[in-house]
Amino acid sequence: MNKAIELQDLGHKDYKQTWDYQEDLFKGIVGDKIKNRREEAGLQTKNYFLFVEHPHVYTLGKSGDLSNLLLDENQLAKKGATFYKINRGGDITYHGPGQIVGYPILDLENFFTDIHKYLRLLEEMIILTLAEYGLKAERSPGETGVWLDVGTPFARKICAMGVRASRWVTMHGFALNVNADLGYFDNIIPCGIRGKAVTSLNVELGKKTVDEAEVKTKLLNHFTTLFGAHFITE
Repeated sequence: MNKAIELQDLGHKDYKQTWDYQEDLFKGIVGDKIKNRREEAGLQTKNYFLFVEHPHVYTLGKSGDLSNLLLDENQLAKKGATFYKINRGGDITYHGPGQIVGYPILDLENFFTDIHKYLRLLEEMIILTLAEYGLKAERSPGETGVWLDVGTPFARKICAMGVRASRWVTMHGFALNVNADLGYFDNIIPCGIRGKAVTSLNVELGKKTVDEAEVKTKLLNHFTTLFGAHFITE
C-alpha cells in the first residue's frame, strides 16, 4: 500500500480549473486501479493533497437545493462571484480569499476502506489544528464539518466539508475559514442549514489576520499522524 502523498500548493486558482485538474488526477488513479484488476498490471496507485485558495465562488453539491443560493446571475456578477453545481456530497457552500481549501485525492485502499472514517479523520485534523490555537472545536451530530459552541444558541461553523468517492478514490474535501470575508456567506443558506452562523479563525482569535502558512503546516502534521501517511513534493 502506497502511503506517500504528493503535496501541491496551487496558490490562488480558479475553481473550474482546479475542479478539472482534480478530475484528471482522480481519473488517473481510477484508471490504474482498473488496469490492475483487469490486467493484473501491478501499478502502484498515487495519492495527492492539493491546497488552493479560490476567487469568490459558490458551489452546490449533487443533493443540494438551488433555493439555498440567495443571489441571481446579475447579483452574482456584482459580487464578483461565480456559481457551479458540482459532483460532491453536501449542499451549498462558499469559497474565497482567506480560506484554506484542501482537496485530498487518495486511493483509500492504500489506507482503509471506510468513507465514514475518512470524513471523521478529516474533521479530527481540523479539530486538532484549532486546538493549537486554543479553540474547542467539535462535530455537530448529523452535520458534516467542524463547529464551535455546538448545542448552544451561538453554534457556528468554521470548516465545511464535502467529498466524492468512487472505487475508493476521493476528491473534493474541506474549506477552513482562516481570514475569510464572512459577508459572502450572507448570500447563501450555508450547507442548507438555517439559523446557524459561520465564523473564521481570525475572528475567533480577535486578529486582523492569521498566518495561513502556519495553519497549513499544522493541518499537514495532523493529517500525517491520523492517516499514517507521509508527504512528498514534486
